[in-house]
Amino acid sequence: MPRPPRFCPAGHTVHVVQRGNNRNICFTCDDDIATFANCIRDGAARFSVAVHAWVFMTNHVHLLMTPSTDDGISRVMQFIGRHYVQPFNRRYARTGTLFEGRFRSSLVQNDHYLLNCIRYIELNPVRAGMTSDPGNYHWSSYRCHAFGQTTQIWSPHTDYLRLGTNPADRAKAYQHIVAEILPAEAINKIRHCLNTGLVLGTEAFRDQVAILRR
Repeated sequence: MPRPPRFCPAGHTVHVVQRGNNRNICFTCDDDIATFANCIRDGAARFSVAVHAWVFMTNHVHLLMTPSTDDGISRVMQFIGRHYVQPFNRRYARTGTLFEGRFRSSLVQNDHYLLNCIRYIELNPVRAGMTSDPGNYHWSSYRCHAFGQTTQIWSPHTDYLRLGTNPADRAKAYQHIVAEILPAEAINKIRHCLNTGLVLGTEAFRDQVAILRR
């Protein structure tokens, strides 16, 4: 019996993580990451999915996306499987799966839940001890939010746009947000929701999502 598709309803922002199979590496060099980023860009454009935040780590990726159709995110992830994994296997003379069988996902409520999720994603390299400054890590959306750097992948979320009336003000406001320590409780909540597929948000928001599932 086929497994039900991931619940990523149109118009709702979703936190997605895809890990390397058995936590093995899925990027061996910057060229691999650049290729993966291009796959995200092309898949998101093809299936009308807005990509708000990302970080590409050695053995996993985090994405924050809003689909315009219920199957948009699933189709983007399938697109990556065809256009990144297969060439990767050929390039490195390997066979078999590269990523875990299914991506993990969690719907995210707007406002502070969403902004917390963005900085959780972008601070991954800091928590991993790869850098002390997220601005020094090239493969995340931090420079877009904190410095106004533009890229074809990025679709700024409306909650980010509300931080200021112009790019400079938004970037400055976001830098202040990231400078505040993300509480351990918030980190644990984001991880728990992602690993279990639960909704990150208030009880009222969870009730609204439960109605959509029916």
